[in-house]
Amino acid sequence: MIGILGAGSLGRLWGAMLPAGRVAFIARPGEPTDTDLSYRFRPFKGPETVRIPFLKAGNKPDLLLVTTKAGDTLDALAGVIDQFAMDTPILLFQNGLGSQQAVADRWPERPILAASTTEGANRPEPKLLVHAGTGDTWVGPMTEPARAAVSKTVEMLAATGLAVHPEPDILQRLWQKLIINAGINPYTAILDCPNGEILSTHLYQSTIDDLCHELSELMDASLQIRETPNSLRQRIEQVARNTAGNTSSMRADVLRGRRTEIDFINGYLTQLGNELSIKTPVNQMLTERVQQLSSH
Repeated sequence: MIGILGAGSLGRLWGAMLPAGRVAFIARPGEPTDTDLSYRFRPFKGPETVRIPFLKAGNKPDLLLVTTKAGDTLDALAGVIDQFAMDTPILLFQNGLGSQQAVADRWPERPILAASTTEGANRPEPKLLVHAGTGDTWVGPMTEPARAAVSKTVEMLAATGLAVHPEPDILQRLWQKLIINAGINPYTAILDCPNGEILSTHLYQSTIDDLCHELSELMDASLQIRETPNSLRQRIEQVARNTAGNTSSMRADVLRGRRTEIDFINGYLTQLGNELSIKTPVNQMLTERVQQLSSH
């Protein structure tokens, strides 16, 4: 049995793709568990409507997927973690960085893993989940006990038919995604446009080179990985073009009046810059502008 904490788009995607009867959502304290969660799934591989039960008291999952928003992760996990055996692998699926380290620091004796995924899923309506793009998922250890759990975790997720890979250096993989998110998401939220349209705007063109210099310096200082600002810009723009019509999760959050994950993307990079004495004015500007949007 695989338990999923967080019934957003990504949690529902894994729920729909995992074998029926082998998956359950995990209710947070005070949430009802007597009804199944049901939603329509496209493109469907079987019945169009997916029904997934909530984990019953006393059921012990073999794996816990945490698909909450980055800012909710620590509190959501703290509310339920005592129900699960100490050796249950916990796999974190959060955007950006910071939340994964916070969980690993809080429970270093548990097998805490992190995932980086390029699977795309969205909910155009509350009861409809669309698998918008097939990608890859990498899984790796955040704590010492997690090293022994990587291959079993990959094997359990591979039952979905999705591409899942072990990644011993998951932090580097998360950084690669962080750079793309930092160079696309805040611009789409501030400019209220799909990914591809940022490339021709004044805000993007006047700040992207400085942003990539900041990203390059931060990567070098924290990971000892050297990548030129120009190559980072090329990667960001390639993804923006490949996903030109997509709405980023950050823009979607702003449009729905929800809290964004800016604190775990450009906000994380700003904080890291402060710790490493690296100036990050563009990351700070983007962070503050998105924070102002989501506080209205």
